[in-house]
Amino acid sequence: MVCLTLTSALGADADTDRRVRIPANKAMKGVTFKVAPEYSAVARQLRVAGSVEVDVYIAPTGSVEKVSVVSGQSLLASGVVSALKKWKFGTLFEGETTPSPAVTRLSFTFVP
Repeated sequence: MVCLTLTSALGADADTDRRVRIPANKAMKGVTFKVAPEYSAVARQLRVAGSVEVDVYIAPTGSVEKVSVVSGQSLLASGVVSALKKWKFGTLFEGETTPSPAVTRLSFTFVP
């Protein structure tokens, strides 16, 4: 089973300076298409559990440009990254008037 946990990350790094940092709950309201992360057979067999936290870089078009793993087991992270690359977001987030590049931090919890 995979659960999505909404978290907000404060601060910015060089890669996010020109991006709008969107809180996770606001970003999730803008999701127009999503694929659930796969709990790999190897991770399931080894009963690997835990959370994977990622930064999702969203293009002004709503597509996911990049997914950066912040923390979590690599056996679990690969499924999260693969799924998120297929996600689509609306082009405007609450409070915005023009589409702009954005980044949000999401956390997924895997339970065997």
